[in-house]
Amino acid sequence: MLEIAITLIAVFGALGLICLAAAMRVVKQYERGVLFRLGRITGEPRAPGLTLIIPFVDRLHKMNMQIVTLPIPAQEGITRDNVTVRVDAVVYFRVVEPTDALVKVEDYRFAVSQMAQTSLRSIIGKSDLDDLLSNREKLNEGLELMIDSPAVGWGVQIDRVEIKDVSLPDTMKRSMARQAEADRERRARIINADAEYQASKKLAQAAQQMADTPTALQLRLLQTVMAVSAEKNSTLVLPIPVELLHFLERGARDPAPADQKPDQSAKPEEPATPTEPVPLSETPELDALTKTPELGAILDQPPERLGSPDGPPGPR
Repeated sequence: MLEIAITLIAVFGALGLICLAAAMRVVKQYERGVLFRLGRITGEPRAPGLTLIIPFVDRLHKMNMQIVTLPIPAQEGITRDNVTVRVDAVVYFRVVEPTDALVKVEDYRFAVSQMAQTSLRSIIGKSDLDDLLSNREKLNEGLELMIDSPAVGWGVQIDRVEIKDVSLPDTMKRSMARQAEADRERRARIINADAEYQASKKLAQAAQQMADTPTALQLRLLQTVMAVSAEKNSTLVLPIPVELLHFLERGARDPAPADQKPDQSAKPEEPATPTEPVPLSETPELDALTKTPELGAILDQPPERLGSPDGPPGPR
């Protein structure tokens, strides 16, 4: 009898250990346990640590509470300004209500992914190309709100949505490159024109200063010669300023010095008398034929004289 009792005690102890092992569950720190008893949720989600359930009656589902990184496949769409683009993004979300995420939606990951793709297509159609390229922060906020609105009822919270890349057609890339090049060229021309304007003002001031002190112009000329000669060129071009020629011209027009008085005894020069042309011959008829008639003499003759064959021909 003692042996039978010991055997029964060992059997029941083994069965108890087996049942205890089947009832023990360990919930990790980043998880929460949702308990189903005969198909119905019982109590609050189980906290991290060791928990016990009724074997063959309770079923414990563990829900991950970590932030999930979900990439959104590239979506192709047409922007509001009729440009075809491909945009991909990434969604960061986490489960805040384990019971709702397990009961109200079949697969919350797949649901969030499909909602993100639909919202991304909607954002592409409502935005311009410039907004997709330069105003992504505003689009990220709008996309986050569009995904978070239905996800709240699923026990999921959207933490952040980021647009990763925007792919453009090759023709659009070339057009944008030409536009950027033209804009840079325009700015370069404006900068050059502004520089020329400022340089002209400074040159005008320098010219005014040199006009007050002509020696400065000569010094500047010597500096230019020194700068050119430092290049070790075989040919040296020396510019002559126009002011130097004016200086020489003024020196030529200046009167004689005061210590040299003009000679009072010298007679003033008489104006030269015009010399009369020497006739080619002593024959007046030949001179009349060879001499070019004056216009006044021709006009003073009578009309019949002008038209006669003997007279000189009239002006044509």
